[in-house]
Amino acid sequence: MPGLLRGVARTAVVAGTATAVSNRVSRRQGQRWAEQEPAQQYEAPPPPRPAPAPAAPTAAPEDRIEALKQLGELKAQGVLTEAEFAAEKARILAS
Repeated sequence: MPGLLRGVARTAVVAGTATAVSNRVSRRQGQRWAEQEPAQQYEAPPPPRPAPAPAAPTAAPEDRIEALKQLGELKAQGVLTEAEFAAEKARILAS
């Protein structure tokens, strides 16, 4: 029985030492990363997509309806955002 107890005690000491060393290394690495973080240069966000080119002004109501249909299709396909869609729709209806 004393040999078994000695083996268990040795295992506990080794496991405790390994845990302490691992925690210390993790803390030290975290501190290094925290010190480096402010000095890092972050990549600038991509520039916004250019607005679609304005279409030629239309006078006939049929042309407006066709333009609105095409605009709706572009929005449904995900080409236009909600804000772009609203701006173009307002421009078409104002012409």
